[in-house]
Amino acid sequence: MRKMSIAKLLAILALGTTTTYAQASRTWVSGVGDDANPCSRTAPCKTFAGAISKTAVGGEIDALDPGGFGAVTITKGITIDGGGGQVASVLVSGTNGIVVQANASTDVVILRNLRINGIGTGVNGIQFNSGKALFVQNCEIFGFTKNGINVTTAGGKVFVRNTDATNNAGSGLAVQSTANTSVDIDRSHFDLNTFGVLAGNFSTVTVSNSSASGNSQVGFIGSAGAGAAELNVVDSTASNNAGSGVQASSGATVSVTNVSLHNNPGGGFAIGGTGVIKSFGNNFNTNLGTNPTAPNLTPQ
Repeated sequence: MRKMSIAKLLAILALGTTTTYAQASRTWVSGVGDDANPCSRTAPCKTFAGAISKTAVGGEIDALDPGGFGAVTITKGITIDGGGGQVASVLVSGTNGIVVQANASTDVVILRNLRINGIGTGVNGIQFNSGKALFVQNCEIFGFTKNGINVTTAGGKVFVRNTDATNNAGSGLAVQSTANTSVDIDRSHFDLNTFGVLAGNFSTVTVSNSSASGNSQVGFIGSAGAGAAELNVVDSTASNNAGSGVQASSGATVSVTNVSLHNNPGGGFAIGGTGVIKSFGNNFNTNLGTNPTAPNLTPQ
């Protein structure tokens, strides 16, 4: 009789485990999915938030088809891939689009092939609070009341590739950290914001093969009230900004090489306070503008 009771108990426990989904290394979302599903390819979830709890650390969430997959907070190393050639959207109103709040020592987060739309009321497109590293690849981020990509980590690394952060009320990308944080940008565009790229407190930002144009103030700017800001701009363009193309304000050192600046009324290059601009040659500046401290740079 005792053996029968144990057998029945084991059977009940086994049955119970079948209703709990184990975390998978790869999960799927679909525009016609359901978050009650296990997020498998044949039974996908509806949202990124629904899929993330069913995805293992280091795993990947993939979009099967076009859809709006909602805001999400990421607390572990993971990849979210919207897939190429389709619209995998995060559309938010009054909130951040994607928040990364992961382990600063171990967690690497990759965001790829996503369209993040703030529809004029969202706060930040991507809010990076913590993590070892954040990769933003092939993304479009627009329509936010603050910044397209907002980096406030205490350290860590950010890599931005083939990404457009446009038409945001703040910066396309802004770094205001509390410990040394590095950002590497390549083949990306930061247009029609207030600032294109802002290297702020405790930041080292390197930009190559990119543009910051049509912004209501400055294209590329370094400015730090705490710590220091280092901004390096190479093989890039800043044009038609209402202020200057490249600016170094107090606490910042800006280095430029092969940078083209056109039609920036505040000056192609501008210096404020204790800022420093260093030229390593081959810059093309069509006008110095009206800023009295706009330097006519010569190679260092």
